[in-house]
Amino acid sequence: MTVAKLKAKGIFFDLDGTIVDSTEAYLAAAKTAFQTMGQEPPEARVALEIPRRLELKQPITDLVKGGTQRFLDVYLKAYYASTAEKTKPIPSIADALKTLSSKAKLVLITMRRVPRQAVAAELESFGIAPYFTHVITAMDTHKPKPSPEALIRAIQAIDVQICDCLIVGDSVSDVRAGKAAGAGTVAVLSGLFSREELAREKPDLIIKDATFLPSHVA
Repeated sequence: MTVAKLKAKGIFFDLDGTIVDSTEAYLAAAKTAFQTMGQEPPEARVALEIPRRLELKQPITDLVKGGTQRFLDVYLKAYYASTAEKTKPIPSIADALKTLSSKAKLVLITMRRVPRQAVAAELESFGIAPYFTHVITAMDTHKPKPSPEALIRAIQAIDVQICDCLIVGDSVSDVRAGKAAGAGTVAVLSGLFSREELAREKPDLIIKDATFLPSHVA
């Protein structure tokens, strides 16, 4: 793993688990969905396995009894409805973004299937919206990460070369999308995936959370 400074003209940030802590939103959505299905909500460890599986496009049939599609419909609706109140910014992320925005153009890329205005409003509520030049959600792409489509749209929006960009995220999908696009990759340990899982993807850098990034970017 490199210890040299990373150079970037553009930095693409994932949202959940990278810019914001979404744990409470995940748990609230799971509680609503399980209760709607007439089932007792599981312990937090199992509830947090659901977004991990969705990120990896893995089945959740062993976690949910009955119709998983109905469960997912309720779960996702409840999740998107709760993010405005239940998510919270990673501590000190505003300072990190302020520093990074003076070095590179910042883009927010999220797999949430919501209008970008909803994400922009959430960023605004945390006082960090001005640091991002562009927001891309799952509604802006045909294929979600690990497809590189969102990154390609991002470089078109900020007019830089992909080789001059970094993607920063907490999941294996973020690293895979970055590698597929030809961008530098930075994995953070503030989300749902372990160091071991992320290390297997061979990102250029693994850090505790995104607040540590400024010291690694030239």
